[in-house]
Amino acid sequence: MNLNKNKDYKGNILVVDDTPDNLRLLSAMLTAQGYEVRKALNGKMALTACQMVLPDVILLDINMPGLDGYEVCKQLKADEKTSEVPVIFISALDDVLDKVKAFDIGGADYITKPFHGAEVILRIENQINLRLLQIKLKQKNLLLQNALDNLKAAQVQQIQNEKMAALGQLVAGIAHEINNPISFIYGNLEYVRQYVQDLVNVISVYQQEYPNPKPRIQQVVKEIDLNFLMTDLTNLMGAMYRGSDRIRQIVLALQKFSRLDEAQMKSVDIHEGIDSSLVILQHRLRQIGDSPAIVVVKDYGDLPLVTCYASELNQVFMHILDNAIDALQRKAEGDECNADGQNFSFHHPTTPLPVDRGAICFTPQIRIRSELVDNYTIKISISDNGLGMNESVRSRLFDPFFTTKPVGKGSGLGLAISYQIVVQKHQGRISCNSLPGQGTEFIIEIPVKHPNAESDIS
Repeated sequence: MNLNKNKDYKGNILVVDDTPDNLRLLSAMLTAQGYEVRKALNGKMALTACQMVLPDVILLDINMPGLDGYEVCKQLKADEKTSEVPVIFISALDDVLDKVKAFDIGGADYITKPFHGAEVILRIENQINLRLLQIKLKQKNLLLQNALDNLKAAQVQQIQNEKMAALGQLVAGIAHEINNPISFIYGNLEYVRQYVQDLVNVISVYQQEYPNPKPRIQQVVKEIDLNFLMTDLTNLMGAMYRGSDRIRQIVLALQKFSRLDEAQMKSVDIHEGIDSSLVILQHRLRQIGDSPAIVVVKDYGDLPLVTCYASELNQVFMHILDNAIDALQRKAEGDECNADGQNFSFHHPTTPLPVDRGAICFTPQIRIRSELVDNYTIKISISDNGLGMNESVRSRLFDPFFTTKPVGKGSGLGLAISYQIVVQKHQGRISCNSLPGQGTEFIIEIPVKHPNAESDIS
């Protein structure tokens, strides 16, 4: 709506009437009042004129050949471009039913012929003023919506900052406290294993040199089952060594995950962040009760070091992987084998995971792919063959506080925070492909070098 061409310009009026005399009369009257007037002799011409230049008000006759005024109004209201243009019917029809029909199909006002010039001008001005008020109200509503969106974004960012700070300190503290004793244990286990082996060797030599020990010794050997003890002691030492090594790997993953020493932008290996997230989630990937173990398929490409906020990207990977595990576990809990012994078929929207046709039941899988695109962008795809989701859910995934999980199971902030980290903080993109029963795929794309890298890296 453009009412600012000059001080005398009041608006653009389209007059539609199949009677040329009426067109001339209305045109002369409105032009004298400062309106820009366009004329149309029939409904088809009126629709075409509206598409070319959107009028501020339409004066529309009802009885016309071809398309009558009612049909023209219906088509105008059905078109998104012209639906909000006020239509004032001008007709010789004075029956109440005709007026009711005009308002039912979207008419804004109704003038009966013969009309008075002052009345027409007043009604037009009234509709233009109403339209201006509607536009102002719409603009204010838009400003309010933007303010609300900004407030929600600020709340999410504040929660994210507090969460990251608390989580980073907690993880770093736990990793530090575990690291000291496990380093002591791990560092001394090799000596203990050597000492145990030396003692076993000494006992073996004694058995060779004194094959017939005294009865008391024979009794003790029998009570403790010396041969089993010597064999099992070696196995236990190996198990303890592997267990302590596993704890060291978890501590290292926690340290990489928190990256408190890399709160600013750093050049990092993205694969390390993904792997550390998988290590932390390892307990959820194993078989639990009747739920089968989740198979993780890695298809890593050759990626350069990426300049990013590493700890925050690790949060994104953690959220997406954790959601994938939830979906797979829910599907596994409701899984039933088919009568013919075949498992569920799986066809992913873009990157299908292989299905083990030899298996009898559902085999949960997560596939992680990474590749370099155009030498400027890395693309990471995390897909699963879980429950999937419909479009109504998928379209709201990144909305703050939206969740499909039961109360207490999810805050609805994980993916909203992930969106902020990827899109706003790294100037990348995050998207989701999903169909009910056919799995879900999240795609993360971020630049290899952040546009603000030079100013942020110290």
